[in-house]
Amino acid sequence: MRNIIVAAALAAAAASPALAQTSTTAPSSPPVTQVRTVADLAAICDPAPGPLRLEAIAYCQGYITAAGQYHAAMFPAGSGRKPLYCVPSPAPSVAQTGIAFAAWARQNAQYAAEPALDGLHRWAQATYPCPAETTPPRASRPASR
Repeated sequence: MRNIIVAAALAAAAASPALAQTSTTAPSSPPVTQVRTVADLAAICDPAPGPLRLEAIAYCQGYITAAGQYHAAMFPAGSGRKPLYCVPSPAPSVAQTGIAFAAWARQNAQYAAEPALDGLHRWAQATYPCPAETTPPRASRPASR
């Protein structure tokens, strides 16, 4: 019994510094699960090296994937509804998308305080515009006098 108590005390002592290190984030970076603005999402999609880097990248990729799937569900092919943007085929990887979005956000700081989803859609519209619709020319009518 004494060995179990000593082992538990040693494990708790050894874990304390590790828990303290992983539970804090740098003051300049938002918590990985609190993405509200374009700036927050850009920071998550292209994070600085640190203990939460992989978690941030995974969150970014999940966010982008969900946004893309929602857009596809709202504007299904053949529905007659014009989509907000038209991703090329083959589509870029979700990792390429996150990095490109973060670069765009840095270059377009005027949108930093916008909601993250609005900024992501704004970026996608600028990056992947849909082809212009072509309407058949109207037949010329004789001029009436």
